[in-house]
Amino acid sequence: MFRGVTNVTLDAKGRLAVPTRYRPRLHEQGAGQLIVTVDSGHILLLYPLPEWIKVEQKLNSLPTTNPRARQLQRLLVGHATEVVLDGAGRVLLPPALREFAALDKRVTLVGQGNKFELWDQARFDETREKWLKPDGEDSPLIAELESLSY
Repeated sequence: MFRGVTNVTLDAKGRLAVPTRYRPRLHEQGAGQLIVTVDSGHILLLYPLPEWIKVEQKLNSLPTTNPRARQLQRLLVGHATEVVLDGAGRVLLPPALREFAALDKRVTLVGQGNKFELWDQARFDETREKWLKPDGEDSPLIAELESLSY
């Protein structure tokens, strides 16, 4: 499981240094091979290769006659790019994907169980504040949080 929020810096070449706590798991799961693709909200998703294969199989099994399914396939599969952890634990993010997510230097890596989300840090901070701000008594996020036991 990939958990946690980590602010990291992309270097001048667009390389992301994966936090050291995740590297052993990424090597175990897929020999350091990852798939980077796009997601709504102009963020990137990073999957260990074995996890991506499961997602890709599900996406490819969707009916191609369904317009929404085709859109999802075009976005996720169409933008999927393989990257490999180098000896220093970095991955080179393709320029087109960095541009899609408006990633410059300061980014936020968010563990999501079987994958990571990669956000522009300022956008993540702003979005997180919106998620936590109650929109009134019936805010779905607040209601869900209230139902959790701590």
